Amino acid sequence: MDELLTLEELTTRVGMSVRNIRFYTTKGLVPPPIRRGRSGYYNDSHVARLELVRELQNHGFTLTAIERYVADIPDDASPEDIALRRTMLAPWQADLPVAMSRAELSRRAGRELSNDDLDTLVALGVVRRRQHQLAVAVSQLPNGMRLLDLGFPAEVAAAAKQVFQAHGREMADELEDVIRTRLAPAYDGGMDDARLREVLERLKPLSVGGLVTAYESSVTKAARR
Repeated sequence: MDELLTLEELTTRVGMSVRNIRFYTTKGLVPPPIRRGRSGYYNDSHVARLELVRELQNHGFTLTAIERYVADIPDDASPEDIALRRTMLAPWQADLPVAMSRAELSRRAGRELSNDDLDTLVALGVVRRRQHQLAVAVSQLPNGMRLLDLGFPAEVAAAAKQVFQAHGREMADELEDVIRTRLAPAYDGGMDDARLREVLERLKPLSVGGLVTAYESSVTKAARR
């Protein structure tokens, strides 16, 4: 049976205020507390969902985007399933995005960037908008700038982004299913969160390399048609 936590104990466990936890509960991001008489208690599922919400916020998700993401999680999802989703959110590239202002991005780019330029870089995945800053994949910025110099249209970048997102979500769902149904049972006693994170960290560069190889092969075949 899950350990039951009081609201005060929950705030300590997840590092959130009472106000935030109650707000997320009213928004349906976490289920209501478990009632025992007049008192409310929380279990591992509440902890896992709150940690997921915090992880989504760290990745720049808006409240509306978080609501959509959480809505796809089954009500009976186990804490382990939710922890897997949180782990899958971690960056799959070696270099993490760098937070910077628009002025700093222009300096890095070597010229002033128009709104259309910025929209194209966002669509290409080179830049992500956050509240008061931009998150920039610095290693990909030269490629993005070269496409801008070649007149790459923002609408084409947006269309390509939709393709990447559609197939990326499908791949992520399938990979999550493989890890949950085939990888975890291979370990005696299951996988704790720390081991799962380490396995995924080791798997990520191999997965990215395999994806690039498969993409290159498919593009070559398409060009020959």
